[in-house]
Amino acid sequence: MAQKVNGILFSLREGDEFIPLIALLKATGVVESGSEAQEVVSAGMVLRNGEVETRKRAKITPGEVIVFQHNEIVIE
Repeated sequence: MAQKVNGILFSLREGDEFIPLIALLKATGVVESGSEAQEVVSAGMVLRNGEVETRKRAKITPGEVIVFQHNEIVIE
C-alpha cells in the first residue's frame, strides 16, 4: 500500500531570498532538531527537485520542492 504524501507549502519571510536546507526541515517540523536535520541531509535522505541534496546549508529558493520521507515541501 502506498504511503500518503504530506504536502507542505512554505513561504519565505518577506525580504528573504532563500532558507538554508537544515533550517527549512526544522521550520516545517519534519525533523525534531537541527542535529536530526543535519543527519538526514548527510545520509542522503533529502531530495531537492528530485535529486539527492547532501549540502546542509544549501540555499533553498522559491519554486523548489524538497522531499523527505513522506513530506513534500514546496517553497513559495
